[in-house]
Amino acid sequence: MAASVYPEYPPETINEQNVFLLSSIKNWSILNGLAIRPSPSFISPDVDPSGSIAVTAPVTLFPSLFPRSCFEEARAIQKAYNELYAAIARDESWLKEIVEELIEVDDFIANLWNVHLEVEKEGYAQDLSLGLFRSDYMIHTDPNDSSAGPVLRQVEFNTIASSFGGLSTKLSQLHSYLHSIAAYPSSTPPLIAPSSLPANPSIDSLTLGLSTAHHAYGPSKSTPPLPLCILFLVQPFESNIFDQLHLSTTLQTTHVIPTFRLPFSQILDYTSISPSGHRALLYTPPHSPTTSYEVTLIYFRAGYSPTDYTSPTSWHARLHLERSAAIKCPSILTHLAGSKKIQQELATPSSPHLSRFLSSTASSSFISRVRSTFAAIYPLDSSTAGKQAITIATDAEECVNYVLKPQREGGGNNIYGAKIPGFLKGLGEDERKWRGHILMEMIKPPVLRNAIFRNGEVKNGEVVGELGVYGVCLWRCGRAKGDELKGENGEEGKGRGDILENWEAGFLLRTKGRESEEGGVAAGFGAVDSPCLVDV
Repeated sequence: MAASVYPEYPPETINEQNVFLLSSIKNWSILNGLAIRPSPSFISPDVDPSGSIAVTAPVTLFPSLFPRSCFEEARAIQKAYNELYAAIARDESWLKEIVEELIEVDDFIANLWNVHLEVEKEGYAQDLSLGLFRSDYMIHTDPNDSSAGPVLRQVEFNTIASSFGGLSTKLSQLHSYLHSIAAYPSSTPPLIAPSSLPANPSIDSLTLGLSTAHHAYGPSKSTPPLPLCILFLVQPFESNIFDQLHLSTTLQTTHVIPTFRLPFSQILDYTSISPSGHRALLYTPPHSPTTSYEVTLIYFRAGYSPTDYTSPTSWHARLHLERSAAIKCPSILTHLAGSKKIQQELATPSSPHLSRFLSSTASSSFISRVRSTFAAIYPLDSSTAGKQAITIATDAEECVNYVLKPQREGGGNNIYGAKIPGFLKGLGEDERKWRGHILMEMIKPPVLRNAIFRNGEVKNGEVVGELGVYGVCLWRCGRAKGDELKGENGEEGKGRGDILENWEAGFLLRTKGRESEEGGVAAGFGAVDSPCLVDV
């Protein structure tokens, strides 16, 4: 970790202040849904057999310092990132070249690609695709150049199940509330102030994206017409349910759109495809078996990990959804576009692909700004860059500045620094297994301190923050044949392959202890945070 670029922080507190601060956090969090279901290690199922207990989500006591210029830049370039990944998802021939390098080494990606091929044979029934994206960054400071300022470095780009859009809004509101009730002691200079605590619109912005796609679907394709709904596909026993409920409840109450949750394992039990040529996806809620809905939009909060696919039936269920006329968030090709291999192809030094995808778009002026966020990423293959990466990864001294990542999304599977040579040795001589990973230059964040409240305990110490910026993008893929797109007011749609909607949609700050290599909040590693912007 690099030296700190920040002023001394957070302000010191006395015991009475700590008691007031912590009690305010706990009470406000439960009152406002900044909560999770507790892990079995914290509250045993024997104590809560019905699963009815909710506890405060892991949170930081103070908003974490974050460079204002980096924060503003991350938000400013998000629309360009949205357009980039929409373009990648539309370029099937280029994706095919990438995926064919992976299908020999990654059964999960191979199965995803096979779903696409099966649907392609029949023809896609839906030409619209929705992305609720999140681009994740860390602050990097050059340890060899004390005069260099902090810069953004992208950690990854998420195209499926980009979580915490609900809780991130609530956490920003919590820290602003704590400031308003003088729960924070004063500091010199006064760092925590309304001007340094940006409002976070992620709930409103993400649900507007879901609502926009719902209306873009148009009227019911069924005869007789059926009521329309949005379907959230979820994992069973979801501890992060309140994050998701902030979105679905807003859809229900603000946008007046029926919205249902369906476990991924029950797709084939409660959905069917209409026998008509439109292939409408029909949903019959188990709590109301006499009522059927037509699904306009499938929002995947499950299905991103191999653990969701427990049998061939699981893959049949994914194929069943992709065949349907419902808009997918994401489509199977957008899901594949989120693989680490795509990030590596874009970020390998001297790569031409970023310019190729953005040079003829509305985001062409952002190419250099997007490229400046890339950390160097290399394949582990027989290419010149790959051979260089293998040399680095197997060297006990050089590898300490790198992280090894698998191709798929989901987190929690990275190998860091000195552990890399031993891990690769364990893969044996099989080159295919090596090609299933990419090598990324490690980001060096500046030293920062904060306190994290998690599972009833407060821990103080050095922390590392990761900023995620959400984006909403709705586009036409240019594949399906059929009716022209109709907008919410019935206007004619745009041409094939067009971006229809594109906006930045709020942010998330996750913070973990310096000693923790992974930062997933729901996975048990980090905490939800919000930025306190500073000029450094």
